[in-house]
Amino acid sequence: MKGEKGKVKGEVEERLHRKLEVWRRALSLAKSVYEVTCLFPKEETYGLVAQMRRAAVSVPSNLAEGAARTSKREFLQFISVAQGSLSELDTQLEHSMMLGFIEEEDGRALQDEIQIVSRLLYGLARSVKETS
Repeated sequence: MKGEKGKVKGEVEERLHRKLEVWRRALSLAKSVYEVTCLFPKEETYGLVAQMRRAAVSVPSNLAEGAARTSKREFLQFISVAQGSLSELDTQLEHSMMLGFIEEEDGRALQDEIQIVSRLLYGLARSVKETS
């Protein structure tokens, strides 16, 4: 149902997660993971490639879902899940580099981005706790 200015009735101006720098950085990281894993051997399509992509997409997805929750406690839980997915991705990246599936330069760039997202996640969690 369209209302004023073509908006759907009850539509939120801008979803909260879209305002979070960590969400934007995590989304960018996920895109980079998709690009890098395109170069993996075909036999890894349903193995390491799928795991890495799922873990990478899980980070911004959990932030979006958590930000939409009404309680800070729930939001903190989703931030924690995002941090877990990020750690999972870090491990999978390390394994991929050990196997020679990722060039060292690309791997280091992804590791740097993982570090940035991790710091932002911890900062967001701290901020949410302080406003409780």
